[in-house]
Amino acid sequence: MRDLTEHTLDSTCVYAGQLLEVREDTVQLPDGRSARREYVRHPGATVIVPMLNDHTILIERQFRYPLRQHFLELPAGKIDAGEEPDVTARRELLEETGYEADYWEHIFTTYPCVGYSDERLEFYLARDLRHVGHPGEEGEFLEIVELSVDRALAMIKAGEITEAKTILGVLWIERSMRSKNRP
Repeated sequence: MRDLTEHTLDSTCVYAGQLLEVREDTVQLPDGRSARREYVRHPGATVIVPMLNDHTILIERQFRYPLRQHFLELPAGKIDAGEEPDVTARRELLEETGYEADYWEHIFTTYPCVGYSDERLEFYLARDLRHVGHPGEEGEFLEIVELSVDRALAMIKAGEITEAKTILGVLWIERSMRSKNRP
């Protein structure tokens, strides 16, 4: 296979915010020419598939400002600097749902926007949940919804669940249930 690697010649931070950094790089292409690349640096996030029982998951309903609408999503959150992803997953499940889990399993990693971002999503399965209280997070407003996996699948087909990480998580859990009779 050919080497298709692009080599960085110059890199400039165009914007640095609390969550994201936008960069503009000049790269050398495999054929020797140069090109400009604009991309977003993101610290990564965890996504939790919380199973209340063998057939019921927890989903959040929240308003997402960039699209000015409400979305149904799996619990998720940004990995803080120096924090291991499994620690982030545990923290986010508690902060967003008020639940802790006795069983955790890393199920997969994905990169949702490879054309313009380095963001990675670490997916975790959480089972044996217990409600310990909802500490919440400053400035975050959400509602917790219990859905059967079948209902979540029907909502995906009906266009009621459209958020990508949630679709991936629900499809993973449904496939896992089918292949093992239990995730």
